[in-house]
Amino acid sequence: MKLMSRAPLFHLLIYCATQTFGVKIKSVPEVNSEGVIETKLEETVSLLCLPDGASEDQTDEQLVWLRNGAMVSLREGNNKGSSNVCITPVILEDNGATFTCHLSRNTTVSASVTLNVTYGPLLSGSEQITVEDESVLVLQCDIWANPPVSFVLWTLNGSAVDLVAGGFTVTHDAFTTQLTTNKVKKGVHEGTYQCKADSPLYGNYSKFFHVTITEKTMPFPLFPMIAGLVVVCLTAILAVVARWGIIIKHCKGCTK
Repeated sequence: MKLMSRAPLFHLLIYCATQTFGVKIKSVPEVNSEGVIETKLEETVSLLCLPDGASEDQTDEQLVWLRNGAMVSLREGNNKGSSNVCITPVILEDNGATFTCHLSRNTTVSASVTLNVTYGPLLSGSEQITVEDESVLVLQCDIWANPPVSFVLWTLNGSAVDLVAGGFTVTHDAFTTQLTTNKVKKGVHEGTYQCKADSPLYGNYSKFFHVTITEKTMPFPLFPMIAGLVVVCLTAILAVVARWGIIIKHCKGCTK
């Protein structure tokens, strides 16, 4: 009798030992020890979620994927036993995105990975700029990158910009670098500008600005002309009023 009473307990222990204690995520590229996947723009990241101890053809567990807490729409059948998610191509908005897989029957049984998307600044090409003499010149370059750029330099005609002689101001933030001067002069500020940014991972990037300074255009004197016309009209009206009696008298003489 004692042996019979122990049998159900033994089978219960075996049953519990075969149950899922968690889920795991396999990835290409591989996830590092901190749960982060290193990738680049335009590349592809493949994620495979499996219950612990399960093979890919096991179909008795329902799986759910979340991206930053929002449910990922899966194809029919891509949630039983194992589930695949493919991120292609990787875009800027995927940087820092966290993908979580959990059991449908128990949301606490889950695993997560986070994407770290590296990229250099979107800095290339050239731009033609035309400004009038004595006007404001503002040049701006995008330097947003991951990891952040380590060095930024502005040049004019191949030499570092002389901030004092040109009256320039340079400002930086995590996204842009800006070169400004409030009163351009043809002999000082005309030429080819270049902003350079150095990425720790991707090297040097640059953009050119070809600045042409034209003569200052005199603004059309609209308000003085309007004022002059008003004065002329008022003068004419006053003259007519002053001579109105004489005009009426002559008109009466003509009707006789």
